[in-house]
Amino acid sequence: MYKILQINVVGNWGSTGRIANDIGDICISNGWKSYIGTGRKIRESKSEIIKIGNNLDLGLHKIKSIVLDRHGFGSTNATLRFIEQIKNIKPDIIHLHNLHGYYINIDVLFHYLSESKIPVVWTLHDCWAFTGHCTYFDIVNCDKWKTACYSCPQKTEYPSSLFKDNSKKNYVDKKNIFNSVNDLTIVPVSNWLEGLVKKSFLKTSQVKVINNGIDLVKFNPKQDTKIMKSRLGIVDEFIILGVASYWTERKGFEDFVKLSKIIDNDTVIILVGLNDTQLKNLPSNIIGVKRTSSIEDLAEIYSLADVYMNLTYEDNFPTTNLEALACGTPVLTYNTGGSIECVSDETGFIIQKGDFNQIKNKIDKIKLSDKGMYKKNCRVRAEDLYDKKVKFNEYINLYKNLLNYV
Repeated sequence: MYKILQINVVGNWGSTGRIANDIGDICISNGWKSYIGTGRKIRESKSEIIKIGNNLDLGLHKIKSIVLDRHGFGSTNATLRFIEQIKNIKPDIIHLHNLHGYYINIDVLFHYLSESKIPVVWTLHDCWAFTGHCTYFDIVNCDKWKTACYSCPQKTEYPSSLFKDNSKKNYVDKKNIFNSVNDLTIVPVSNWLEGLVKKSFLKTSQVKVINNGIDLVKFNPKQDTKIMKSRLGIVDEFIILGVASYWTERKGFEDFVKLSKIIDNDTVIILVGLNDTQLKNLPSNIIGVKRTSSIEDLAEIYSLADVYMNLTYEDNFPTTNLEALACGTPVLTYNTGGSIECVSDETGFIIQKGDFNQIKNKIDKIKLSDKGMYKKNCRVRAEDLYDKKVKFNEYINLYKNLLNYV
């Protein structure tokens, strides 16, 4: 029996946690034994979950990041203990996801990986792997990551450093550490990110794009949304939807507030994932919803919306776009990263960042259109391209290829 060990900051929670968990489920269905090492926010899983470190380890690592800008270089003892568990498991494949998040020491981990000779797959969900600090750099138009990071313009952004700027040292160290594993396959989840990887210090690694997939059974067009509409206080308004794990300027929160000032009286905005502070200060035509762990509720909200808007200024390949398509809702997205890759002419619109005139024009166009047409086209695109059973089986094929499996 083959064994796979995945490593991700969260366990079966949030988009990356669910992706790792779904990959584990696919492995188990193929007769593999699946393990997932994770730092926090653990939910029930068919895979065996291994907790890396404790709250004290996380706290000390966060302090090191905030004070010294050395994110990824804390949690030494926690990582050493985790490596002893890896040695006992003896996995055939080690699959990395998000290594940032204050829970693991990349130097210690990659020293082990380089010596173990175990094939390593690394799915990149953002750009942190090849920068000296940030997870994305579009919003500040920074291209230092191509040659050498220094004087980071996003030092105070996640993973924030309030004092020291160590982006130059981080860049050099990460370049040496991440290139120390010979049998490393990088998996960007978008064509956009693949292009960046090939311009970064990871360009010598094998690179293969595998898009994210979603559960098309759970995310599907819901026919009866009356109860959800009643809960949200909606009668017959035209509905614009936005969904995020955490709403920030980068995710377009301020743009939705600006949009609320120019939409018609028959239109309402729903934002899912707001915190208490944001909920208290919303315009009257924005309905705020806290983050929900109920996929059923989320699928209903996607289904009742007339258009899903992703006004993000930085992103890779957001699963929220795919979830909206699967529920039959067209997607309007800024021309950002890989966010545009799931949208076709029949399933949505791509517009320039911050172009509110264009947003308003597209809203009016959708209002005059037959939503039934969008519903069918969106669902078909999701079924054809983003079924998680198909997408995550691509990982099984990759694993078998790396193991010379016949």
